[in-house]
Amino acid sequence: MIRTLAPERPAYLRAVRASAWYDLAVTAGFATPWTYALVHDALSSSGNALGLGALPELDPVQTLYANLMGSVVVVWAVLRIVRPLPVHGLLDGIARTLFAAWQAYALAHGAMRLLWLFFGVEVMFGLVQLVPWWRTRNTNLLSTEAAPAVGHPLPTEGQ
Repeated sequence: MIRTLAPERPAYLRAVRASAWYDLAVTAGFATPWTYALVHDALSSSGNALGLGALPELDPVQTLYANLMGSVVVVWAVLRIVRPLPVHGLLDGIARTLFAAWQAYALAHGAMRLLWLFFGVEVMFGLVQLVPWWRTRNTNLLSTEAAPAVGHPLPTEGQ
């Protein structure tokens, strides 16, 4: 069976790269205190205009955490743009699962409803990058070579 989005296929690597471009576009503004202040104001204004709520007032600790997250995600995005690998898609899918879980937690505790848009993208890119691994779960997660057969934990001589 041909799987166009199997981890070893070029289409999968294009999905890994596309998710990286999305991350870079969305989080670059979080990487510095000055750009985060602009992003914070834009998100709050958009949320208010759409009736979806605003972010809490800007403070130094919130800015610090936004900058830490933004810096790490920007570096991670650049790595996936410059050198997309199947394992990068697996790890990014896992990270997106975590991000979506924390976004759902925040939404359940009163975060601005504009966060639903970001939550949807996290879930979508997470599924796009994890489902192919789930489908090929009987193979080694770090390479495209088949894992040893069930009941044979080690390859035999000559394999």
